[in-house]
Amino acid sequence: MPNQEDQSCPCGSQKALADCCGPYIQSQSAPTAEALMRSRYTAYCLGQIDYLIATHHPLHRAPDSYRQIADTIRRSTWLGLRVLDTQQGQPEDKTGVVEFVAAYRDGKRTAQIHERSRFRQQRGRWLYLEGALLPPLRPKGSEPCWCGSGKPFKRCHGR
Repeated sequence: MPNQEDQSCPCGSQKALADCCGPYIQSQSAPTAEALMRSRYTAYCLGQIDYLIATHHPLHRAPDSYRQIADTIRRSTWLGLRVLDTQQGQPEDKTGVVEFVAAYRDGKRTAQIHERSRFRQQRGRWLYLEGALLPPLRPKGSEPCWCGSGKPFKRCHGR
């Protein structure tokens, strides 16, 4: 992994990687469903395939997970993450749901994943179960664009 002291965390927390998702990726354990979701996004950004597999519930993994994840990492440049909603998923809960939008570039195309992800805590570890893809997020005209450009949506992907 890169030098965590010098790098800001890709999850958008405005913290250093060492003070945010980095420790979760190293220990393979996050304290909440949202922390796990953010650290999994960070793992995609950093190419941490083993962490992504280790934090995906074994009953929900595809037989070729390693190859699928490696292909996604090779093709994609992750641009930003916005957590929209969290339901349960605290240390004392057994389940949690996190809705998010992740912007990415695949070749020359900028796109988004809008997903409602389900998580389960087993033996003190949060695991990703599965995600339901939702329609693309369409902010109102003057709200910031989902892609992270900083431009109003109406002057960016809202054209």
